[in-house]
Amino acid sequence: MSPAAIEARGLEKRFGAVVALRGIDFQVPEGSLFAVLGPNGAGKSTLLHLLAGLTRPSAGRLRVGPESTDRRRLRAGIGLVGHATFLQPELTARENLLFAGRLYGVRDGAARADALLAEHHLEDWAGRPARTLSRGLAQRVAIARALVHDPPIVLLDEPFTGLDPGSASRLSRRLAALRERRRTVVLVSHDLARAAELADAALVLQRGRVALATEGEAITSDSLEKALAGGVS
Repeated sequence: MSPAAIEARGLEKRFGAVVALRGIDFQVPEGSLFAVLGPNGAGKSTLLHLLAGLTRPSAGRLRVGPESTDRRRLRAGIGLVGHATFLQPELTARENLLFAGRLYGVRDGAARADALLAEHHLEDWAGRPARTLSRGLAQRVAIARALVHDPPIVLLDEPFTGLDPGSASRLSRRLAALRERRRTVVLVSHDLARAAELADAALVLQRGRVALATEGEAITSDSLEKALAGGVS
């Protein structure tokens, strides 16, 4: 078995009196795709924010990437696609990628940006300001931006939102290709069928608790749906 790229033990997150996550345990092996599912308010986005280093756990242990106290270095090893794109609205699609490349110290950032624009079929929109792009196009640019520094860990919050069927299929293939290149992917999604198709392991959350932890061939749309319908015992 591959070593764990991400490991959580007894993970909790509280916001005042509200407990968003409680007693969460899981491991994500290097080079695997890990799906996190659940209804609205289950704690999915909170978990992703913890993994991205945007907030700290209230209790428990969380390791993302190698053991290190250098939080800046750890964040540099993560690519994040949030539920909102957070593109710079006045910059063009290409300039958004160039800007991210400079932040991460990417060598030959122009070539890297152009390659990603081509991979995501965005060449025709490369020169358009991000504020003029449709939701689907902006999402594709945000995904390309998250990959500009070729991070070993990629975190995606509902990345299929706004994508047309063709773009969604291309993204599925892209995620599969990342896994083949030994990148670790955490996918937060409401799409049970796509999660069942792509994931090596899956976690279903209900009210901040684990309703189901499953892997391999046991991941099916039916098993995920039953966990979502059944709640936490």
